[in-house]
Amino acid sequence: MKKILIVDTETTGLDPTDGAVVIELAGILFDVELRDVVAQCSVLLPSETNGAESVNQIRPELTRSAPRLMAPMLKAFYAMAYQADYAVAHNAEFDRKWFVDGGRLPALGLQWICTMDDVRWPRNTKRGRPSVVSLALDYGVPVWSAHRALTDCVYLAEVMKREPDLTRLLIEALEPRKVYVAMLPYEKRQQCKDAGFVWDQIVAKAWARKLRPSEAEQLGFPVREAAV
Repeated sequence: MKKILIVDTETTGLDPTDGAVVIELAGILFDVELRDVVAQCSVLLPSETNGAESVNQIRPELTRSAPRLMAPMLKAFYAMAYQADYAVAHNAEFDRKWFVDGGRLPALGLQWICTMDDVRWPRNTKRGRPSVVSLALDYGVPVWSAHRALTDCVYLAEVMKREPDLTRLLIEALEPRKVYVAMLPYEKRQQCKDAGFVWDQIVAKAWARKLRPSEAEQLGFPVREAAV
């Protein structure tokens, strides 16, 4: 594993099937062996509305203020993707679904690694799934802003610079995982949260998480494998 493309998007909603679109795209080409940034870019994509403006603070009129930049910046982004071995994102399940051939952002043609679910960060103090901001703070990365695409990419790049076992962690993140459901009563739901299980997201009306079989055996409470 030599280079990865750190990716983040800002969107007008949660689901492209409901009409939401990407309004900001950012990427950083990161050299894993040299532990540093090779190239980076960020671009706004035009939109008439932004249903998530309260979250990402991107005004629709801002997305339309420099339309001639979109084509060359997208070309630069995909040039970086061509140099990468893997695409990496914090909550990759969300970002990956916006890259579809025939859509606004063509598919990257890369296997994805999720830094929230797949990578077991040694300094993570949240027990379960860390936010990109909490992970940055755990690694001593200064936090100055949130919810803009390039900012979150920079946080991840800075975390990776500080992690001495980065190559091993990324390779382990590629190992197959299964979905497990926690077999705990309602009054012990905090134990599920602390172990990184999420409610009603991976499996309907259940606490679930993707784990390697060896990780499931070390949880300290009963789980069952889910068919998804």
